Amino acid sequence: MNNENKKASILLVEDEENLHEALKLNLELEGYEVTSAFDGAAAIKAIQGEYFDLIILDVMLPEIDGINVTETVRLSNNELPILILSAKNSSADRVLGLKKGADDYLTKPFNLAELLLRVQKLIEKNKKLQDKSSTGNTYSFGDNTIDFKAQEATTKGGKRLQLSKKETMLLKLLIENKNEVVPREKILQAVWGYNVYPTTRTIDNFILNFRKYFEEDSRNPKYFHSVRGVGYKYSE
Repeated sequence: MNNENKKASILLVEDEENLHEALKLNLELEGYEVTSAFDGAAAIKAIQGEYFDLIILDVMLPEIDGINVTETVRLSNNELPILILSAKNSSADRVLGLKKGADDYLTKPFNLAELLLRVQKLIEKNKKLQDKSSTGNTYSFGDNTIDFKAQEATTKGGKRLQLSKKETMLLKLLIENKNEVVPREKILQAVWGYNVYPTTRTIDNFILNFRKYFEEDSRNPKYFHSVRGVGYKYSE
């Protein structure tokens, strides 16, 4: 499917009906496909049911608020851009939203042109990420091949390994950022989600396992490196 021709799809989560209608109309005029949700529970259900390129999310929602929705989304979907709308202009509120995983933040009342510009930027940034991250379903290096979809690897001598979901996610993240150090915080956010904070030791153990699986000599790693105090790197 050609992404160029595909309309970007947005989930709009806003319980104020007049604002919701106005935003929906303007977004559709810009050529986006808009799905509506008026509370947090409906938003979570929609996200579980289909793919979106962006969520526009009000903080003050009935039942489950926008911060909780953000947390829930981040536990299962780390790439999906989230733009939070809030009537609260306190920096603490903004910091909380961003800390829980929102990508951007606008305070009501906002300028419509600015909102549309930010929407466009977030969708473009995500598309670049998707393109960058299209390592495909399989990736080979040395005598190893990883099948991300099947969550398994074939290593030297044709040995097959079943990988856990977190192992697969971490491998994908490191390989997509080949030759770049991935900061520990980014790994925690992307692989473990914001609610669960494992220690550095946990990530170290994963890296040690990868060395056992994939390196010729696990004591002199060629592919998987720890950069003390910063993060981890996959290189070829």
